[in-house]
Amino acid sequence: MEGLLAKDIVELRSLLARKEITSVELTRFYLERIKKHDDAIQSYLRVTEDLAINMAEEADKKLARGEGDLLTGIPLGIKDILCTRDMETTCASQILRGFIAPYDATVIQRMKQSGFSHLGRLNMDEFAMGSSTENSSFQVTKNPWDLARIPGGSSGGSAAAVAAGLCVAALGTDTGGSIRQPASLCGTVGLKPTYGRVSRYGLVAFASSLDQIGPITRSVKDAAALLQVIAGHDSMDSTSIPQPVPDYLSYIGRDIRGVRIGIPREYFIEGMDQDVRQAVEDAIKMFERNGATAVPITLPHTEYAVATYYVICTAEASSNLARYDGVKYGFRAPGKDIIEMYKKTRSAGFGKEVKRRIILGTYVLSSGYYDAYYRKAGQVRTLLKADFDKAFEQCDLVLTPVSPTTAFRIGEKVEDPLTMYLSDIFTIPVNLAGLPGMSVPCGFDRLGLPIGLQIIGRPLEEPLMLQAAHVFETEMKLKKIPDRFA
Repeated sequence: MEGLLAKDIVELRSLLARKEITSVELTRFYLERIKKHDDAIQSYLRVTEDLAINMAEEADKKLARGEGDLLTGIPLGIKDILCTRDMETTCASQILRGFIAPYDATVIQRMKQSGFSHLGRLNMDEFAMGSSTENSSFQVTKNPWDLARIPGGSSGGSAAAVAAGLCVAALGTDTGGSIRQPASLCGTVGLKPTYGRVSRYGLVAFASSLDQIGPITRSVKDAAALLQVIAGHDSMDSTSIPQPVPDYLSYIGRDIRGVRIGIPREYFIEGMDQDVRQAVEDAIKMFERNGATAVPITLPHTEYAVATYYVICTAEASSNLARYDGVKYGFRAPGKDIIEMYKKTRSAGFGKEVKRRIILGTYVLSSGYYDAYYRKAGQVRTLLKADFDKAFEQCDLVLTPVSPTTAFRIGEKVEDPLTMYLSDIFTIPVNLAGLPGMSVPCGFDRLGLPIGLQIIGRPLEEPLMLQAAHVFETEMKLKKIPDRFA
C-alpha cells in the first residue's frame, strides 16, 4: 500500500485493472486514514463505511469481469449538499437533520454508474452559506496545513479531506467561490465548471442562478477525470447545456505556446497579502516562460461584484429556503398552531448566517425595494458579464489570485460578516458571469500556508483551463499533503 497517496485516479485505475490492488483494499486504506486523522480535522459529518465496502466489492466484481469505467473502485467523499438515495442529507443544518433523500442527484447517479466507492458525507457551511466552514451547525473543520486555521468554505470539508489524504478526491459546490476558495486555502485543485455544464438536479439549492457542482482534487488530471464523469446534459435540469462533453483528459500534457493570458488590474488591490501577490506574479512569469503571452486587461465593474452578489444570492436563498418550514423536511418544532410551528421550526432549525441571508433576501425582494436592489443587481450582473466578454476578445484565459489572503485563524472573522464576505471578492465575478474557473496551488506564504492561482476561461473552455493548469502544476512540483498527514 506504499505510495498510494501519491497516485492519481488514472494511476489507481491502472493498478485496479492489473489487479495489483483491489478496490476493497484501496477503500479500507482510506477508511483507516479517516479513523486515524479525521478527529483532528473534522472533515467528515458521516463516514459510510459499510456502504463504501459494499460499493468496493461491487467494483471488484465489475473489474474481475474486465469491465469498468473511469471511477470504478475509486473512494471519494461527497459534500453533504448532494441528495443521495436512502442517505441522510443535512446541508450541515439542524433543519434537515433526519432528512433521507428519496433519489440520487444526477452527479451521484453518474458516479455510481462509473463505479465509485462512497466514503462519506463532508462538512460544509450550513446550506453552503459561508467562506470558512465555521457556519456548520455540527462541527468546525480545520485546515490540514495549520489546525488553528479555517479550511475555507463552503466546501471546507471537501478541501480539507482531499488535502489530508482522507479520500482520493471529492465533490464540492460553488456559488460564489465555495470550491475555489477552500481549494486555494488547503493547497488543492478546485474546479467550478461553466454554469450549466454539470447538472444541478439533486443539489440542494442555495442560489439557483449561481450554484454549480465541481471537483476538488490533489491534481489537475484528477479534476479532469472527475469532471469527465459528472459533466453533460441532463433533461432534469432546465439550465443544463445541451453540448457534448469533450475528452478532458486528452488536454492534459499539451503545451500553452501562444496562449494569451489576461491580467486584470482590478484583482491586484490594496490590502492583498504581499506573499499572495508575489506568488501570483511569479506564476504569471512561469506561464510566459512556457510560451504564453501576458496581456493587461481591465474588468471595470469588479468593485460592484460583492454587493451585486449579496443582493442576488440572498434573494434566491430567501425563495429557495422558504420550503423548510417543518412540514415536509427534517426538523419540526412543536407549536400551538401552524404559524407558531413555522416560527419555532425556522428559528431553531436555521443558524445565524442562514437567518441573516434569508432576512436580507426577503428585504431586497419586498414591495418598494425590488427595483432599487434586485432589479439593479441584475443590471450590474449584465455589466460584469460584458466586462469579461470584452476582455476575452484580447485574451484566451484570465489569471488572478483566488483569495486576497491565506487561511485566517478559526474565530478571527466569525463576528465580522462584512470582512468575511469581502474575502470572496476575486471568485464572485466568475459565478455572476457564469464562467468556468479553477484554483491551482501556486506556492506557500511565509507561514507555510497554501496560496491558490485562479484560472478563468470563456464559457465551456474547461479544456484550455485544464491544459494550462497542468503545465503550471508540472512546473511548480508543490508538496500536496502536509507532513503530519503524509
